[in-house]
Amino acid sequence: MTATLVAVQVLNGLQLGVLLFLVAAGLTLVFGVMDFINLAHGVQYMLGAYLAVTFYSLTGNFFAALVLALLAALAFGLVLEFLVFRHLYDRDHLDQVLATFGVILFLNEGVRIVWGAAPLSYPIPELLQGTIPMMEGFGYPIYRVAMIVAGLATAVLLWAIVTRTRVGMLVRAGATNPRMVSALGVDIRRLFMIVFGFGAMLAGFAGIMAGPILSVEPGMGDSVLILAFVVIVIGGIGSIRGAFVSALLIGLVDTLGRSFMTDIFKAFLAPAAANQVGPAIASMLIYLLMAGVLFFRPSGLFPAAGR
Repeated sequence: MTATLVAVQVLNGLQLGVLLFLVAAGLTLVFGVMDFINLAHGVQYMLGAYLAVTFYSLTGNFFAALVLALLAALAFGLVLEFLVFRHLYDRDHLDQVLATFGVILFLNEGVRIVWGAAPLSYPIPELLQGTIPMMEGFGYPIYRVAMIVAGLATAVLLWAIVTRTRVGMLVRAGATNPRMVSALGVDIRRLFMIVFGFGAMLAGFAGIMAGPILSVEPGMGDSVLILAFVVIVIGGIGSIRGAFVSALLIGLVDTLGRSFMTDIFKAFLAPAAANQVGPAIASMLIYLLMAGVLFFRPSGLFPAAGR
């Protein structure tokens, strides 16, 4: 275990954390403001990546594909909200879970029909190719650093919108007491639509950024959705600050645990036993972290006001 390896895995953990934040931010707003459990939120992550594949094949330019895919992800999220999800707002959580799980199955199969089951990808833009030297003979990919910077910049922008704009004020008020907001004359349905569309675009942005370094394939959003739910449970439902801190924490714990847990167990176990126990414990770390946080803070680390 060297200092360089630790630094690389910390950066990888931050990269995973910002991707999780982009997905979890929209999910926590939808859950916090609308009290709506949307299992299909991970599908927006997948669709963002597939839309980027399509627009890159049409334009041949990563940044043009990024902008077009973001707009398409927003539009697709609004269409889903209009056609499906708004009819579920007044239903109980079990109905929402069953209906949105059906949307997952429908859209995963739709992706297979349209794009096929084979993994797809698109290249890293030439501007962001290459590495940043960390030590002699070793560098960290520029694109991964750009992902971290883009995620942090998005977090700052989202914080500014939520805390410094009228729409953000309504979102915070809606997360605290949606009935009162509606009673004050705010079109709560329109607010819900804005929140849902913006959340879909954030998830799509995460998928677009992940496309060049991960396989773009059907069902790629399912595992991310599970981690995103862990993020909002640890951070606090409806809290953007909680989602940000929790996402970075989970990204670091998961990445460092998978990288070094076996080596840690080798310090006091036989190598064969450590090779079995280490990966098993590493895969459980984030859930152990969630259990510990919920034991001491059942509402999460930074719950939204009123929760």
